[in-house]
Amino acid sequence: MATVILPSLRVDGKVALVTGCGAGIGRALALGLAAAGADIAATELPARLGLAEENAAAVRALGREGIAVPLDVTDLASIAAGVEAVQQHYGRIDILVNNAGVNIVKPALEITPEDWDLTHQVNLRGLFFCSQAVARVMVAQGYGKIINVASQFGLVGYQGRAAYSASKGGVVALTRALAVEWAPYRITVNAIAPTYTATVHNAALREDPTFVRAFIERIPLGRLGLPEDLIGAVVYLASPSADLVTGQTLAIDGGWTAW
Repeated sequence: MATVILPSLRVDGKVALVTGCGAGIGRALALGLAAAGADIAATELPARLGLAEENAAAVRALGREGIAVPLDVTDLASIAAGVEAVQQHYGRIDILVNNAGVNIVKPALEITPEDWDLTHQVNLRGLFFCSQAVARVMVAQGYGKIINVASQFGLVGYQGRAAYSASKGGVVALTRALAVEWAPYRITVNAIAPTYTATVHNAALREDPTFVRAFIERIPLGRLGLPEDLIGAVVYLASPSADLVTGQTLAIDGGWTAW
């Protein structure tokens, strides 16, 4: 009888750096990776570091090591210092989850230069320079997994999301480019593209039943996303099961982009 080898979905002993790890998606992904065996560096803006510290404590409660590190993705010096702090503490960085992001919802005719610049500075520029800083560590190791949080609106258009869609579409394209360039170093680069995901950050929008109905009517599975819906895909992409997967964007959208 043939022996079937099941690739592991565990990330035991790996070190994962998660940006924007204060609440919502960042918290869920950090705890999901910890449950799969990873030690976590939860990074967040200095003013919000207390939230990251709470998440690091939750990681330790799961039996893994967790630390909170201040990191502002719009500040190159902060990125360098944050990555250095994680490397100094753990001695390595195996997984990077680029989760930090902003979403300014406005009609295209009302978007200001400041709206546009902030959206791209966080969602695209910050993601790139975090990836660059961590990739230097991964190149030296000869191994690494980078997972970018894009959006379904990086794949399809929607009203009020011009700046956001442009930035997330950039993330999708950047994911492909970095995957090709860094493959010789055994670094994989992939992205997930969530649908609207209910978090504390967008709770006010969900108070409008018309807003919620408009989204649910576009999702074939008939519900909004939850942060926990993203854990499986990220753990998979971070695990040995995805060692031959790179340059891909996995839509976790309830079927939105299947229309």
